Amino acid sequence: MTSTPTEAEAADRATAAPGDHDRLTARATVTLLLLCAAQFIIALDFSILNVALPVLGEDLGMGQADLQWAVTAFALPSGGFLLLFGRVSDLFGRRRLFVAGLVLFTLASVLAAAAWNPALFLAARALQGFGAAAVVPAGMSLLTTTFPEGPQRNRALAVNGTVLSLGFTVGMLLGGVMTDRLGWRSTMSLLAAAGALLAIAAPVLLAESRPARRPQLDVPGAVTVTGGLLSIIYALSTAAEQGFGETEVIIALVLGVLLLVAFAAVEFRAAEPLISLQTLRRPSVALGNLGGLATFSMMSSVIFLLTLYLQQVLGLSGFETSLVFGGQGVVLALTGMAASRIVAALGARTTLVAGLALQSAGTAALVFLPGHGGVPLTLTALLLASVGHMSAVVSYGINATSSVSDHEQGLATGLVTSAQQIGITIGIPVLSAVAADRAAALERAGESVASALLGGTRLGVGVDAGLVMAAAVAIAVGLPRARPKG
Repeated sequence: MTSTPTEAEAADRATAAPGDHDRLTARATVTLLLLCAAQFIIALDFSILNVALPVLGEDLGMGQADLQWAVTAFALPSGGFLLLFGRVSDLFGRRRLFVAGLVLFTLASVLAAAAWNPALFLAARALQGFGAAAVVPAGMSLLTTTFPEGPQRNRALAVNGTVLSLGFTVGMLLGGVMTDRLGWRSTMSLLAAAGALLAIAAPVLLAESRPARRPQLDVPGAVTVTGGLLSIIYALSTAAEQGFGETEVIIALVLGVLLLVAFAAVEFRAAEPLISLQTLRRPSVALGNLGGLATFSMMSSVIFLLTLYLQQVLGLSGFETSLVFGGQGVVLALTGMAASRIVAALGARTTLVAGLALQSAGTAALVFLPGHGGVPLTLTALLLASVGHMSAVVSYGINATSSVSDHEQGLATGLVTSAQQIGITIGIPVLSAVAADRAAALERAGESVASALLGGTRLGVGVDAGLVMAAAVAIAVGLPRARPKG
């Protein structure tokens, strides 16, 4: 299937010299930097408050049970509206939605930094989530339509994947340092300043991009998939605090599943579906996104569980905990720089499978975390898992967007970004619930609080490693090898 590129896309592609198709033009380089910077600040927002939550709660008068909403209020719209905004970007222009999302994100960050009570702060976090839901799919569509399939797109996706994972990790580092030195409000001010710069630069540096033919909006599909995702994200976030046995959690899960089933039925009949089932049936798209969901959800969970372990079991300060994750950031950056070469040498499929397997192995080593002196094992296992994680991040995006025409890129990248954002959103509450249930059981059996938390962490990382390995096996079996050329 082919499509007619926009004038901007055709111009960018025409500037590449014959026989030098993997070299980025100056305009393409600037475009990549700007798009990656936007993805970076969105990823930063997912994690920068994690270490600051206790201080934030004390300042705003939020109870311990309510602190999860500082994360959930952002996660609900940012995960729930991704697919809808992916289609909206195709309808009304990818640059237009990208800029609008940045403006909303920036204003919401200003409001969050200035908030004087919990209600205002949580409203600002929700608005940040809406802005992120617009920026992420629009930015990914701009990326994949700017860079043609092959070496250029592989390199662009490698850089983007590196920046995205670094954003989550750097957020943990900056969150601890800035909260200790400047207070939690400085974290939101940083996001506001970065968002403002990008919102000013984007209209100047980015060309508008949309399909040659404007598609129709699948309203029933948009309503059912958005409602389904919101219900499931809400249920999982609530389960992390209250457990899966609560009536509220069960009702939300059942409602979410029913809405997603209804969404699938709607898509079978829609003239222009929100998700093309023909596209989703492609093994590269379906299994590529499975790899993305697994690697993002499980790595974010590991970081969250290790944050609790380092501070509440080993007794490290927020700053010392941030330094551990700083080492991870260096490894992620180095692996990301080499990832496109790894993919070129091994192929996207092999890199994805091997990356997931390595991430699983590193995570599995954390099952042996000790109650004292566990920093060396933590750091070694985390660095090993991070090499695999970054390899998987880069290669899953290549698998999931290959052989998809330009007019379907909004749909394809909507799936890619949904795997990223939903993975980060659901992984932490699911594994937190597993770890919390185990810790509670150990406490009831007479274990100390620290010992029970250690036991919960060990079970959580064990389940994490098993799920990543299951995804690696499924992809190895189900995703066909590329046929040799010639």
